[in-house]
This record gives sequence, C-alpha cells and structure tokens, in this order.
Amino acid sequence: MSDEQTAKVRARRKVRTGVVVSDKMDKTVLVRIDRVTRHSAYDKTVKRASKLAAHDADNEARVGDTVRVMETRPQSKTKRWRVVEIVERAK
Repeated sequence: MSDEQTAKVRARRKVRTGVVVSDKMDKTVLVRIDRVTRHSAYDKTVKRASKLAAHDADNEARVGDTVRVMETRPQSKTKRWRVVEIVERAK
C-alpha cells in the first residue's frame, strides 16, 4: 500500500476524546467517553458514558488527563483502542 492509501484507511478510523479514569495496568488506561443524547420518549437531555480500554505504550497518561484515542486492531481481549495524544494534563 502506498502512503496515500494508508492515510485514507487511517482517516476512516474512529477517534474519541475522553478522560483517563484508571492507569493501574501496564501499558493500558481506562478512558471514560461522555456523550449527551436526547431521551426518545421524554425528549430530555441525558448524559451517558462508556469506558474504553486503550493501549498506552509509554505509560504516559495519568488519571485525570484528557486524551484522544483511536480505533485499532485488537491488542487483547478488551483493548481495541490506542492513545494517540494527551490533549490536556490533569491539574
């Protein structure tokens, strides 16, 4: 595959931004992804969250950091995401 084709394939991968809630595992962080949706019956704004296990090769992310994760090939039973960048460090 050429570089241009590789870039197109990578462009289709899902990218999410979330907050690290756990960094106790080796080379893995748990990232909470928050989203706001409308309730189908009551038409009320509802907050929903999901937790993703993401690969952090350098163990750089810490609890409270805002990170950007990208979909990738399965790394383990639960890891299908990897940390692309640390957007903001925890204070």
